Amino acid sequence: MIKQELQKQIARILNIPEPEIHLEHPENFSHGDFSCNIALVKAKEVGENPNSLAKKYVEKLSASKLNDISKIEVAGPGFINFHLSREFFADSIKEITESENFGDNNYLNGKKVMVEYTDPNPFKEFHIGHLMTNTIGESIARLFIKSDAEVKKVCYQGDVGLHVAKAVWGMQRKNTDKFSIKDLAESYALGNKEYKDNETSKNEIEEVNKSLYKRDDKKTLSLYEKGRSLSLQYFEKIYQKLGTKFDYYFFESETAIFGKKMVEEGLGKNVFEKSEGAVIYPGEKHGLHTRVFINKFGIPTYEAKDLGLAKLKYDTFSYDKSISVTANEITEYFKVVKSALSQIESKLSEKLMHIPHGMLRLPSGKMSSRTGDVITALSLIDEVKEKVLEKMKDRNIKDKSEVAEQIAIGAIKFSILKQSPGKDIIFDFDKSISFEGDSGPYLQYTAVRANSVLEKGDKFSLGRFFGFKKDKRPSEVSNIERLLYRLPEIVERACKEYSPQYVVTYLLEVAGAYNAFYGSNQIIGSEYENYYLSITKATKQVLVNGLQVLAIKTPEKM
Repeated sequence: MIKQELQKQIARILNIPEPEIHLEHPENFSHGDFSCNIALVKAKEVGENPNSLAKKYVEKLSASKLNDISKIEVAGPGFINFHLSREFFADSIKEITESENFGDNNYLNGKKVMVEYTDPNPFKEFHIGHLMTNTIGESIARLFIKSDAEVKKVCYQGDVGLHVAKAVWGMQRKNTDKFSIKDLAESYALGNKEYKDNETSKNEIEEVNKSLYKRDDKKTLSLYEKGRSLSLQYFEKIYQKLGTKFDYYFFESETAIFGKKMVEEGLGKNVFEKSEGAVIYPGEKHGLHTRVFINKFGIPTYEAKDLGLAKLKYDTFSYDKSISVTANEITEYFKVVKSALSQIESKLSEKLMHIPHGMLRLPSGKMSSRTGDVITALSLIDEVKEKVLEKMKDRNIKDKSEVAEQIAIGAIKFSILKQSPGKDIIFDFDKSISFEGDSGPYLQYTAVRANSVLEKGDKFSLGRFFGFKKDKRPSEVSNIERLLYRLPEIVERACKEYSPQYVVTYLLEVAGAYNAFYGSNQIIGSEYENYYLSITKATKQVLVNGLQVLAIKTPEKM
């Protein structure tokens, strides 16, 4: 509304087409709720002092009597500040308390988006790198859902390939028919070591790899099926714990067929070249690097499979955009695959997007699955959970273990999402589980505190307050009121920029403002009780909805 009126008045005053207007929230609430620098932008263009031009705009805007605006003023060298009205904030509190879906927006209405993330490989453990990818991908998918897109969540897993052959070869050396996830991890670590150190073992593993593609040996195939099934069951338990439910699962055993066919077709169009028995993409010709798409054994590589994946995804769900969330180690790899695809299926290539993220590190350093020295997601969750249980030992809470796990997972996810996806993160155990300040448990605790206040306010009647508008409310607007209505715009911005950290930063502001409000006001029994309880209910709704976007659960008690 403010943008539209500004555009209209400026076009009228300057006799120009309606200009693009940028609004932002001033850091200091005393400077208003929105600020605009359009007078500074236009002053030089029209040869006028920015301050005097801003005053002209304000005069016209004030005369137009904008709804929900109590005051418009010029600040500094020519900024225009807008103050929202008391009634606007009361109405926004009402809207939030009446809408369980508050925070939704229609930015991507009608768009179809596929988000691929997590992607753990069978025969390996689910490590903290997968946990990081899952956390970022799940939140990005939820941002798209909140922005009204039709979203399909996808997991892509390498159930064939050299890593599988190494694991199956290792399984053959274990004197058992029953395997655990740990056995699979050990088998892979053994196979990987032997592949590097022993030429005989290397040849045997390559034979296993060819056999698995051909599916021509029953004993090898039986071990493979056992390991694959065990891995997938193990992953599902972790997804359930993390709050992830995928719509589609794609496997390299499926995409390999599509990918090999696409490479062979591209070879006929001179997109690919033959080299020493293999098929390569000459990336240097396109400012990239050369990669093998079909190896000398005639087996499609990861690169070819990713071509097949793009096609299979689109055949399954005709997306407008397909996003892949992975570690930034494959950024250059992804550029090569996309470049090759652009020469085979150009329209499909344009729809692909890669969101890279950094590494999750513990103080001890980077983990590795190649040596077997892997830090699993479950071991990290359990370690954080134990620390949370220690903090909660004196609290009388039902289902303490379940609550502690919710807090632990929330702590880890918050630590991952509080900064942009591209950066490495060193996980700090103590800071992550603090109930005060910059942490997931702090946000959860604030939501729980708000809920506790509501439970005590047994005389509270939301319908009475808004039905008759007779309840008292203070003339001054609190800082918490100035923040709560912003959730939809924060979600939309985070969606546009693929950056969940905007939601994290905003929720910290909300929690800080509510805790300050709680500490300086008597809520139950005050003359403003009903209105303060309305603010409390709105705060809880905003925190719960915001945490849901981050896939962080809110416990009932803490």
